[in-house]
Amino acid sequence: MVTLSPQKRMASKMLKIGSSRVWMDPKSIEDISEAVTREDVRKLIKRNVIQKKTAKSNSRSRFRAAKAQRDKGRRKGQGSRKGTRNAREPRKDRWVKNVRSMRKAIREMRDSGKLSKKDYRKLYSQIKGGVFHNKSALITHLRDSGLLKGD
Repeated sequence: MVTLSPQKRMASKMLKIGSSRVWMDPKSIEDISEAVTREDVRKLIKRNVIQKKTAKSNSRSRFRAAKAQRDKGRRKGQGSRKGTRNAREPRKDRWVKNVRSMRKAIREMRDSGKLSKKDYRKLYSQIKGGVFHNKSALITHLRDSGLLKGD
């Protein structure tokens, strides 16, 4: 058996890949062994006697399946958690999400005419001050205090 390691090394440099990814046609071993210079190896690459193997990578199918389950709310139990509640979703992010939803609700009510501008401003500052825990508490307050028009 002829040693083809110099040709393999030259080909890997030219193809910019590792030597394990260089494929040499087993039928053309004699042609490959005669290739001494880089120019000879380049010609063999052009003739497809020496080729680049595709890179191997890890399959993502199992990851995708697990992610689909997590998106449904599964695999998120106590035993699967590493960070604290605050690390997984910071308090501030929770706060921002909550406040934005409440502000959006009162903005829509003001634009549709269910809420006066004066009441809107008052509620806006109350939301900022943390008077309401969530959107449902805000809506309950509006119904109880009779601030909603035409409802």
